[in-house]
Amino acid sequence: MPPPPSGPTPPLRDWIHQIAFLTSAARNTDLPAIGAGEVAIAGRSNAGKSSALNLICNRRRLAFSSKTPGRTQLINVFSLNDPNGEVGRLVDLPGYGYAAVDRATKSRWQAELADFLASRVSLVGLIVVMDIRHPFGPLDQQLLEWFGRRQQPVHILLTKADKLTRNDQAKTLAAAKKIVAEHQGDWGGQVEVSLFSATARMGRDTVLEKIGQWWGLTSSATSPLGPTDDLGGAKKNPAKGSPGGNA
Repeated sequence: MPPPPSGPTPPLRDWIHQIAFLTSAARNTDLPAIGAGEVAIAGRSNAGKSSALNLICNRRRLAFSSKTPGRTQLINVFSLNDPNGEVGRLVDLPGYGYAAVDRATKSRWQAELADFLASRVSLVGLIVVMDIRHPFGPLDQQLLEWFGRRQQPVHILLTKADKLTRNDQAKTLAAAKKIVAEHQGDWGGQVEVSLFSATARMGRDTVLEKIGQWWGLTSSATSPLGPTDDLGGAKKNPAKGSPGGNA
């Protein structure tokens, strides 16, 4: 895989497609050693998390979603490198809240998620994916409270924004910002929210700007979004399932 262009670091959106699958782990104890800053991506099953990750990285098949929401039980780690070494990692956490999963499995996932958010030393930020039509459910708020104890930044993506009219998008975003403002104290004080749609390719630049900041990339400024995906040649995530997911 070729390195990003030499000289000043280009905008992250221009080379994040070079990110590569690193490993999968069923438990936190199986995760790789602490490396570069990790940005976790979490959300309810069927909220469009896999599609969001694919658009963020401009890759069609980087993340996979099972045909049955809640089936994917692994923590998937992706690593981005430049000629000087590892720049950062994206950590795709298992979706939560799917009713068909048995109680024991739910409890294990919940414990692993809570432990990861509380104790993973290299975690520098959290992206929470919420379906714009059903945001801030009880499990979403519990997740934000868990992570809020770390006093680290959070960015909420209101996914599937294309399902609403522009007027309803604006109303929902305003309501979400109000909820965030009211709960900043409980959620760590560094929570932001934006619209997102993988189908409409909306909101990529905004979240990439945040990821670039969390990774310490000073030149993570955005530029106009190109029309095509770069499939790259990176190692694919071996987790079984169909590509993409709901936007």
